[in-house]
Amino acid sequence: MKVELKRINEPYHFEVTNQTGNSIQIDASPQIGGTDKGVRPMELLLMGLAGCASIDVISILKKQRFSISDFKVTVDGERETGKDANLFTDIVVNFFVKGDVEEDKLIRAIELSLDKYCSVAKTLEKSAKISYIYKIES
Repeated sequence: MKVELKRINEPYHFEVTNQTGNSIQIDASPQIGGTDKGVRPMELLLMGLAGCASIDVISILKKQRFSISDFKVTVDGERETGKDANLFTDIVVNFFVKGDVEEDKLIRAIELSLDKYCSVAKTLEKSAKISYIYKIES
């Protein structure tokens, strides 16, 4: 796995591209001189968690032949304060699933993802407590 970062504008506006040519823009917060022209690096971690867990959960539910008509995830992360790195300490992943899905099967899929399969969750759990909330809509 390899990515390439190139500066677009001063001071901190970058574009990062992966090996297949997909890209995303990154910028710093205005508090340190950024211009809000891209996603902040710590937001990327939460986005990665949302994506990783979503792929797992949908894949597990599809294998069980559940029909999902809509799927959304929000992630809320709390960071420590007063330290140089300000790591995440608490993360809540909120799953919103619309479709014909059994509650116990959704819970199992979420737990398998966050506890076993999602590499992003396994990385973040070293510093943060990761919990989840879900809602099923018919």
